[in-house]
Amino acid sequence: MKIAEIFKTRMSFSFEVFPPKEDDRIPKLQHELDELCTFSPDFITCTYGAGGTNVGKSLEICDYITKQGVDCMTHYTCVGASKEKILSDIKEYINIGLENILTLRGDFPKDPDTGAFMTSTGGAFDHANELIAFIKEQFPDLCLACAGAPETHILAASRESDIAFIRAKQDAGAEFVMCQLCHDVDAYARWVEKCRKAGIRIPFVMGLMPVLSRDPIINMTLSNGCSLPSELAAIIGKYTAPKGAQEALVKSYAADFKKAGMEYTAKTLLRYMNCDLQGIHLYALNKSADVGQILLNAGIRTKKE
Repeated sequence: MKIAEIFKTRMSFSFEVFPPKEDDRIPKLQHELDELCTFSPDFITCTYGAGGTNVGKSLEICDYITKQGVDCMTHYTCVGASKEKILSDIKEYINIGLENILTLRGDFPKDPDTGAFMTSTGGAFDHANELIAFIKEQFPDLCLACAGAPETHILAASRESDIAFIRAKQDAGAEFVMCQLCHDVDAYARWVEKCRKAGIRIPFVMGLMPVLSRDPIINMTLSNGCSLPSELAAIIGKYTAPKGAQEALVKSYAADFKKAGMEYTAKTLLRYMNCDLQGIHLYALNKSADVGQILLNAGIRTKKE
């Protein structure tokens, strides 16, 4: 099914997974996917590494998802991709039954000599709206999604220019927006209001990162230029082990942080459901048991036996 069709009748519910770097960990991810599928997601997305690294594993994971009877959407970026490569890659995904693509610019690659970030993707297109227009022209039956950053993309010149690019992606053929990390529900609501005023009519699907461990949530939040709401900052402060603490105490703090973080995530999920959004997209982090428990805590999804 094309994901855009879901929004015509209900709010969607979905997961995101990523291919492991090591081949011997793929069976573990397949087991995680089996568990996630017991919550009857409308679709599952699969990422791949910068510049298309891990693209082969992404294809393998997408194939596994579709064979479980669940719609799958792959991520796809402009980075290092010629028009010929884009056509070849998309045909591979179509051949395994995919109808949905999350089209992204991707992060600029680093110069191999200087290590500095380049100012181009090194491919045929430097902007996602160009990629969307090209894919839509070549594969008009595909359902294309685009990305949006509720707290403004970290490299954007301004909030207004960032929203203008989303409008350009909509006009190029994107059928819905996959929103990137944002813990601040009020900031999301203000952003969507601005997007609607700017003429962006397509649905929004909110990406939600479960709060499970201290360092990853801080690193992911700050690296994406996002804020830490006071309630989340309080959890981080309360459950940070003192310097020099013994291992047993560190583990105790980590366990308490995880419990509080899962409760916080469940509450945040419910708050988002009261906003202008058409889907909830949980970053599963390849941790199905924890993510499943968050859903049970929130009371919005039951598990098939």
